[in-house]
Amino acid sequence: MAYKALKAARGARGGRDTARMMEKMGVKMNELPEVTQVVIRTPTKDIVIDAPTVTMVTVQGQAMYQIAGGEVSESQPQTVSESQPSLGVPEADVQLVAQQTGKSMDESRKALAEAGGDLARAILILKGQRQT
Repeated sequence: MAYKALKAARGARGGRDTARMMEKMGVKMNELPEVTQVVIRTPTKDIVIDAPTVTMVTVQGQAMYQIAGGEVSESQPQTVSESQPSLGVPEADVQLVAQQTGKSMDESRKALAEAGGDLARAILILKGQRQT
């Protein structure tokens, strides 16, 4: 019985020690809540992962994303039509709006175009709180 208690105490301390060591080395891990889909685009196919668990690992300022689980499917890549004009919205802004609202990249791009590039207004549009 004393062996089990000693082993449990060592395990708990080991976890804390590991966390402290990772913190000293500049490693941070955060699970990203409410991720509904991850799309990996290649020139030949789109890999779509529905309902994944996504963890962001930051090591010395460099962010890495770990994707686990979920339903995986593949499809042909979607291309932008030649007749569809470019909206001229920076991709980083589109990603930020999509992340903040949980909407798709296309929906976020359209909202940004409607808002004239105003990030806050685009987020409010997508959240259903239209302002004039």
